[in-house]
Amino acid sequence: MTDQSTLRARKEQLTERRLELMARMSFVDQELSSPGSPDWEENAVEHEEDETLNALGQSAQAELRMIAAALARLEQGEYGFCTICGAEISAARLDLLPATPFCKRCAR
Repeated sequence: MTDQSTLRARKEQLTERRLELMARMSFVDQELSSPGSPDWEENAVEHEEDETLNALGQSAQAELRMIAAALARLEQGEYGFCTICGAEISAARLDLLPATPFCKRCAR
């Protein structure tokens, strides 16, 4: 994983995804902070939606942590190598999961 243009492209991809997730979290925060409906039936539906929004927010936070770690590995020259065994992570795997810290074998 020494090709600089590939590393720049991965960094751009990770950075763009981070911006998307931050926008999603902002939307989730706005929705969760909006006042509930005074109608109890509508309020029940909104409560269910809030649970879904919370799950989306938690998922986004987890992915943001993975992206931050991947960007740090990029800066340290360790990106693209498994954090467990040190093997190179395949380009195909990084195409699917650009923030992954594990090779296919260690991810099992």
